[in-house]
Amino acid sequence: MNNMYNIIKKPCLTEKGMALQEVENQVVFKVDPRANKLEIKKAVEKLFNVKVNAVRTCSVHGKKKRMGKHTGQRSDWKKAIVSLADGSSIDFLEEL
Repeated sequence: MNNMYNIIKKPCLTEKGMALQEVENQVVFKVDPRANKLEIKKAVEKLFNVKVNAVRTCSVHGKKKRMGKHTGQRSDWKKAIVSLADGSSIDFLEEL
């Protein structure tokens, strides 16, 4: 994966993600399922100009959903929890 904009898709702005950001200085992103930890680390450092200590990833399976008699499934996706160095921070709500 060459392009850093294809690796980092969007931030995951949930209650748990915001609590991690405030308490542990960690940020949660939705990333490309084919991306590895090194690529995610380089992309976050370039995009946001921060220092990254560690990256943890997990694959999230899509939920099964039903509308009437039709059933379907949401897409599977990959989540990355990025630990930032002391003094580094990313604030997504500041820009809204």
